[in-house]
Amino acid sequence: MQGKSVGRIILNTIKKKWLLTAGIAITVVGAIVSALIPPLVLAKIIDTITQGRIPEIYIIIMYFGFLLITGLMESARETFLTVFGQKITHDLRSGLMDKYISLTTGGLTSQEPGTVVSRFVGDVDTVENLFTSGIISMFADACKIISILVVIWFKTKGLALVLLVLLPFLFLFTRIVQKNMLAAQIDNRRAVGRASGHVPETLHNIRTIHTLGKEKYMAERYDEYINESYAAVEKTNFYDAIYSPVILILNAVVVAVVMLLSASGNSVVLTLFGMTAGTAVAVINYISQIFSPVESLGMEIQTIQSAIAGVHRINEFFEQEENSNTQNNISVSNSENAVDFSNVTFGYDENKVLNDISFSIKKGEQVTFQGRTGAGKSTIFRLLLGLYKPDKGKVLIDGRDVSDIPDSQKRKIYGYVEQTFHIVPGTIREQITLYDQTIDDDAVVSAAKTVGLHDAIMELDKGYDTICTPEIFSQGQWQLLAIARACVGRPEVLLLDEITANLDVQTERDVMTALNKVSENRTVISISHRASARIGRIIEII
Repeated sequence: MQGKSVGRIILNTIKKKWLLTAGIAITVVGAIVSALIPPLVLAKIIDTITQGRIPEIYIIIMYFGFLLITGLMESARETFLTVFGQKITHDLRSGLMDKYISLTTGGLTSQEPGTVVSRFVGDVDTVENLFTSGIISMFADACKIISILVVIWFKTKGLALVLLVLLPFLFLFTRIVQKNMLAAQIDNRRAVGRASGHVPETLHNIRTIHTLGKEKYMAERYDEYINESYAAVEKTNFYDAIYSPVILILNAVVVAVVMLLSASGNSVVLTLFGMTAGTAVAVINYISQIFSPVESLGMEIQTIQSAIAGVHRINEFFEQEENSNTQNNISVSNSENAVDFSNVTFGYDENKVLNDISFSIKKGEQVTFQGRTGAGKSTIFRLLLGLYKPDKGKVLIDGRDVSDIPDSQKRKIYGYVEQTFHIVPGTIREQITLYDQTIDDDAVVSAAKTVGLHDAIMELDKGYDTICTPEIFSQGQWQLLAIARACVGRPEVLLLDEITANLDVQTERDVMTALNKVSENRTVISISHRASARIGRIIEII
């Protein structure tokens, strides 16, 4: 995944969908060419009528035929662009998800929820717009403007000169408006990102907020973010509101001036602006056509700029450090120790938690870490799980460096039971297997029986196929389910992190009974402040 970027993903999409890409190119060119013909045919029809003759039927059919072809081409182009944009969106989000699940723990914990959502939704949508209403549309509109100017030059050179002088100023005005709109949209996206992150942050800390009486403070912060977004949207709406009327007024003024000049009777003026009635109708048609793409051109430039900002944000995400433990096989070791900590030093940012820690745990041994809060007990577990790498020293399991063990094989090496059970969407069976296809039904039932939860599961309407909801089990039963989840892969080592901290005395006994069963012939490492839950040798963490 390292080295992937938005550009590479888009190029791969173009290669895979080359027929779709060819369809877009054909319809873009076809729509431009076919749109130039109807005004010329209409001019011919009107000139024929003004000469007192009846136009031939094939010319009339040609006029409506090319209008139909233009409509079909433009419709096909929009359809192809929409489908192509959806393909890019799918590939980008798939690439982002692949990257997300391969990030290091530090990279994962540094991601704000609101920012991640914004990147997967908002930024990807802007990249889709880069093609559906950005680069391709801008190319089509630019070609349309040039082709119309060429046709007008041959029909009335004066108007072509007027448009050549006017268009740069019109484009400059468009750029000024769009730059201000872009700045406002960026401000809005930042505010929306902060507001999106504020909601899960509030829900996550809702008990603390209620305890400290900070509801008003959190509401005021959210209101501040919403007001920032509102102000930015209002600024965007203002520039959008003034742009279209200016373009429409300018369109009308140019048509009026050209028509007045063509009817002036001055021979010099008529040299540049003289035209027949049919040509006048065609010119008016072309003027309307040329102002529309100029207006769209400004919008498309803004879309491209906005998309570029999204591209940068997505590429920054792709550049983040990934887990390096992706090798397929791990070497077999004959080490006598299940775990070795060798002169390990580790800290979060500037906060050093472990300083030159060393200890060994033999295979089949049961130990309990003991120490004050903040001494680093849970950090030792995170290092054992390979979630972080030590700043100095080595962390070995069965003589193998934890950072070299592939994620796909870690579940066979150790099981981890936390203080609180985390439900995943799905059935009871899927709570235990965590969607691991290598774990069969017999292993699931065996794990549940070992922890004493099988009968309770079978009393449910659908047994192991029951969809999990918080109310179907008691707190103690959830911990038993957590132990079943940890031992179903038949790991060599069990890591238990304060698994009885929230349980009453009787429930703790039930959990410890289940734990004694699954601990047979395994190395068990636990953290517990309760003396009743401590097992085996005590390792003091200072």
